[in-house]
Amino acid sequence: MKNLNPVCWFDIHVANLERAKKFYETVFNIQLTDLPIEWGRQSTFPFENNRINATGALVEKQNYISNANNTVVYFSSEDCLTEEKRAVNAGGKILKSKMPIGEFGFVSLLIDTEGNTIGLHSRT
Repeated sequence: MKNLNPVCWFDIHVANLERAKKFYETVFNIQLTDLPIEWGRQSTFPFENNRINATGALVEKQNYISNANNTVVYFSSEDCLTEEKRAVNAGGKILKSKMPIGEFGFVSLLIDTEGNTIGLHSRT
């Protein structure tokens, strides 16, 4: 069965990863898992791989400034390039074109017509 919800990932940008981890682990009574350091300082929320569920990560950013647009929602895609083209045709912009993320596939970052950053994820 195809997943009808295209949301597959989100990033929550934070200034201090350890402080943010403690907050989310305490509030939701969960354990976050650190991702490989070569991807930057990130900790992921629990999820079941290859299942219908969305998850995401706390992502530590240098020079982080809190504002209302620090969460990036990623949408599933067969190939990020397809939606990249559609986004440009719909008035959006490409922030980062399709790039590899190791064994997890590829991502793209777009700016929508309202100035929001959204992401795309594909396995190929």
